[in-house]
Amino acid sequence: MSMSRPVHLCRSWLFLNGAEEEGLASAPASGADVLIHELEDFTPPDLRPKARELARDLYDAWRAAGAVAAVRVNPLDGEGMDDLAAVMRGAPDVVALPKVAEPEHVVELEAAVLRFERDYGLSVGSTALLPNIEFARGLVQTGDIARASARTVGCLMAAEDLAADLGAERAPDGVELAYARQRFLVECVASGTLAVDCPYTWSDEAGVERDTFWAKRLGYKAKSAVSTSHAAVINHVLTPTQDEVVRARRVVEAFEAAQARGLGRVELDGSLIEVPIYTNAQRLIARAEELDRAG
Repeated sequence: MSMSRPVHLCRSWLFLNGAEEEGLASAPASGADVLIHELEDFTPPDLRPKARELARDLYDAWRAAGAVAAVRVNPLDGEGMDDLAAVMRGAPDVVALPKVAEPEHVVELEAAVLRFERDYGLSVGSTALLPNIEFARGLVQTGDIARASARTVGCLMAAEDLAADLGAERAPDGVELAYARQRFLVECVASGTLAVDCPYTWSDEAGVERDTFWAKRLGYKAKSAVSTSHAAVINHVLTPTQDEVVRARRVVEAFEAAQARGLGRVELDGSLIEVPIYTNAQRLIARAEELDRAG
């Protein structure tokens, strides 16, 4: 699998109406790392044939603009196979599948994608998979779902369907999904796959900034979006700041100096710096440097 940006550096995953040509064409201007051609909920059934026809030229244009080109098809027991038959001609970098509740759903998607890769002369294994977790049943099986295919590069947690499945009352503070988002992250980290946080489904940018900071504190490195204006906010929050990098370098220098003196930890600005904090500081510096190179 080869994408314009390594998946671990994909911070913003933007869903776009599958048949809205003007919005699709202008989507790269949002700055989103991943653009998702959404054929499910965002595209009414009568417009899906039109959306499918756009795939080949659209994905090429997105890649030429430096974005990762993704598509979300419908469930395979619905219109998903018709979607795949069309969009795989455009060689999407990532195929997302909604409403994944069982590992077998991913196995079925992998088999279908492989068949179309062969039928269309694409490089076998070139298409990555992104299962979408939208039900309680899927949430508690996220680890098994993530491990069902070697093509899976990440899992994405939906907000509205999961809340509906739980019978939760939605509000901008997201309290009703707090446990689910934490559980989802733990499952993904344990399975070694990227956790893509659920979108903030209100329009205000102050709200998505607050929500993304909360996700970042938990450990998320990626977040989905349903509004083009949210992509830049997500990228900003999930990119280490200069102050964070300076702080991390101070931590590394202080800890390594302590080690040179035969000490296992050191106090810095009132905090005890031990190996896990030192390791996290190194990771932050490395991520900042990678993101800077990726642009």
